[in-house]
Amino acid sequence: MTRCAWATNELSIAYHDREWGVPLHDDQRLFEFLILEGAQAGLSWDTILKKRDHYRRVFDQFDPGIVAEYDAGKVAALLDDPGIVRNRLKIRSAISNAHAFLAVQREMGSFAVYIWRFVGGEPRQNRWSSIRDVPSVTPEAVAMSKDLKRRGFNFVGPTICYAFMQATGMVNDHTLDCFRYAELS
Repeated sequence: MTRCAWATNELSIAYHDREWGVPLHDDQRLFEFLILEGAQAGLSWDTILKKRDHYRRVFDQFDPGIVAEYDAGKVAALLDDPGIVRNRLKIRSAISNAHAFLAVQREMGSFAVYIWRFVGGEPRQNRWSSIRDVPSVTPEAVAMSKDLKRRGFNFVGPTICYAFMQATGMVNDHTLDCFRYAELS
């Protein structure tokens, strides 16, 4: 079975085969990916996959209403937790992003309604022959990044936004030879 070239170990293969590129419209899961993509900045996605279950536990299953209420004590506990990326800016960003996320939900009815506007509500079906052809940034990711930043989000640069778009199925960036490409087309 042929997969995208980046799926090379047990964790990344399972993630690739079951999650990556599957259109996601659940707000809490979208919040999870937004926070994890920001935590991944400067690191490998494998690092985040290894820590994801622990992240879910200590970040209250990524419930934005709970994360928005984290106080200095919770931040200190997270900074002492070796099961996550212990970066003060990334942890504080998760909290401020929870506030911004809740504001978008209040304004738009759901975060999914808001975020899917950047691709016209439907997944973009790309046609990449090789992983080398896949861009790290697109105009849609740049527009998303600018709007998220305007709304108070952090760790949402264009590259992070495009990775978020790939992970949540806003774009189908499986290569043409990958068995998942046809399943998600």
